[in-house]
Amino acid sequence: MTRDEALSLVREFVKNEGLVRHMLSVEAAMRFYAEIYGEDVETWGLIGLLHDFDWEIHPTLEQHPQAGSAILREHGVSEEIIQDILSHADHCNVPRDTIRRKALSACDEVTGLITAVALVRPSRSLYDLEASSVKKKWKDKAFAAGTDRSEMEHAAQDLGVEIWTHVGNVITAMRKIAPELGLVGNIQ
Repeated sequence: MTRDEALSLVREFVKNEGLVRHMLSVEAAMRFYAEIYGEDVETWGLIGLLHDFDWEIHPTLEQHPQAGSAILREHGVSEEIIQDILSHADHCNVPRDTIRRKALSACDEVTGLITAVALVRPSRSLYDLEASSVKKKWKDKAFAAGTDRSEMEHAAQDLGVEIWTHVGNVITAMRKIAPELGLVGNIQ
C-alpha cells in the first residue's frame, strides 16, 4: 500500500479532522524514528498513519483495532503491518517485540499531549514549542487529564529513549508537518 492509498483509506473512514491530525502526527514521529534507527521510513510511516483508521467505526476496546484488521487485509495491507498496528493496543496481546512496535507505542499518546500543549500557548504553534514547556504541563495533572503519563513514560523507556528527549524528538517530527496539523499558529 502506498502512502496516498493509506491516506485515502484514512479519509474514507475518518471524518474527525482532529483524529486525522493525530494519525498524521504519529506518522511523522514514526518516520522520524525510522530514520534514526535506519529502518524503512515508508513502512514505519504507514503504520503510524493507519494505526487508528478504524476508531470512528470501532470506538470500543472490544472492536478497535482488531475489527479494523479485516478492512486492512481487504485493502492489501501486509500481515506484518497489521500485527504492528494491533500491538499498539494492550488488549490485543500482540507483543511489542520489535523496535517499530515499541516506537508506535511511544509515539501514539505523546502526540496528543504535545498538540494540547501547543494549542494553549499564546503562539498556538509547534515552531516555538520545546520539551521543557511540555514538561511544565506534564506536572499539572488536571491538564490533558485523559492522557496516561505513566504509559507515555514506560513506552519511551521501552523504546530506549529518555522521556524528555523523546518528547523533543516528537516535537521535531511534528514541526515538519505543522501546517497539515494546523499548528503553525501566529508565527511567521
